Amino acid sequence: MTEAFVPAHEIARRIRGGEIAAETVVADALARIEKLDPQVNAFTDVTAERALAAARAVDLARSRGEALAPLAGVPFAAKNLFDIAGLPTRAGSKINRERPPASRDAVLVERLSAAGAILLGGLNMGEYAYDFTGENAHDGPCRNPHDLARMAGGSSSGSGAATAAGFVPIALGSDTNGSIRVPGSLCGVFGLKPTYGRLPRTRSFPFCDSLDHLGPLARDVTDLALAYDLMQGADAGDPACAQRPAEPAMPSLHHGLSGLRIAVAGGYFATDGMPEAEAAVAKVAKALGAKRDLDIKGAAIARAAAFLITNAESSSFHLPRLRERADDFDPETRDRFLAGALLPAAWYVQAQRARRWFHDEMMRHFAEVDLIVAPATPCPAPLVGQKTLEVRGDTLPLRPSLGLFTQPISCVGLPVAVVPVQGSGLPIGVQLIAAPWREDICLRAAYALQAFGVCRAAGAEELPSLR
Repeated sequence: MTEAFVPAHEIARRIRGGEIAAETVVADALARIEKLDPQVNAFTDVTAERALAAARAVDLARSRGEALAPLAGVPFAAKNLFDIAGLPTRAGSKINRERPPASRDAVLVERLSAAGAILLGGLNMGEYAYDFTGENAHDGPCRNPHDLARMAGGSSSGSGAATAAGFVPIALGSDTNGSIRVPGSLCGVFGLKPTYGRLPRTRSFPFCDSLDHLGPLARDVTDLALAYDLMQGADAGDPACAQRPAEPAMPSLHHGLSGLRIAVAGGYFATDGMPEAEAAVAKVAKALGAKRDLDIKGAAIARAAAFLITNAESSSFHLPRLRERADDFDPETRDRFLAGALLPAAWYVQAQRARRWFHDEMMRHFAEVDLIVAPATPCPAPLVGQKTLEVRGDTLPLRPSLGLFTQPISCVGLPVAVVPVQGSGLPIGVQLIAAPWREDICLRAAYALQAFGVCRAAGAEELPSLR
């Protein structure tokens, strides 16, 4: 299990150089999953035969002197709302596991596979992605590798936990209202929610079409940027996918902070009474040289709009299942869908107007700054089963409140990198937010923070639960 915490790009280099066999890397990763995942519950499906066959093909190609793809032999895994050939696409639900197996992989799984990466399986998630906790009623809660009594965050819970635990160096997740950034924050790994429409969602199970994004999580920023670059490009299967050429982030990853205008989000995003979040934002802001505070007006309105749009669109999509099999939903998920089905159309229309207004507000800010620093979650990982959260002196329901700072940004589809700050206890994340299509700026700043030692994923020695 020597490669468990080695970055993906370093694993690929070692395989290319013949220092280690791809089959050894994959076999070690599968052994680690078999030994430790019963505690974490990150995987719902392990595709061991497929993975070992792919690894042998990489080793054979290298033995023949063939050029290897950039991620040849590197393990990865995908949230189980991505189609995986031969498996039913669960999307975290009881109902979906009765679907016929997918005939082919999701486009992003295909693209990473074409780059040489080797899929190890499907990952646990909140039911139908309507969740911030990772507590799945059908597959059991996904647990945080830093403390198995705590949540991994959702809905890409398995993606965050599998990456943090060293099962895979790269995982694929989805983010509608914060479902990459929340588990990235609670599990202490890097994640990227690209601009809405940047990466195709073809052959993934939808949640809320006008808010759904797909993206990677990783333990290392170079890996995050490399995976993102390899997945770029339009696809006709997703009508929302932008018809833009690939705009790689890797060429500017090492350019540093020179010339970047960076501000800290204040107002709605202030962290008063949230000591861990406040400390993390202050540490990142200091390292980035961000001295300006930015009062982002309308963020609370944008969050309310995101709630309404999510409710309305997702309930409409799930209405046939609600009518026919209501008892097969997690009751908490079902009740939110039912509430959405009762929303007046005028509320949805008004929410879309608010969304456009907030987008224009954010564009005005990005005329003056290049990057905005904001908290990712109001707290580190709560306990599994916890129902409430203290925020600014108020007791709030925990499940929606974990998305307090991510939802306003999702509402207008901006690119965001979440970066992990390791404290004296549990990690917590910070958002780096840029203007549309400027993922390169998010990743460039994230790389600088990693180089400074301010942001990093925890090593094996810092995960006592998994020893």
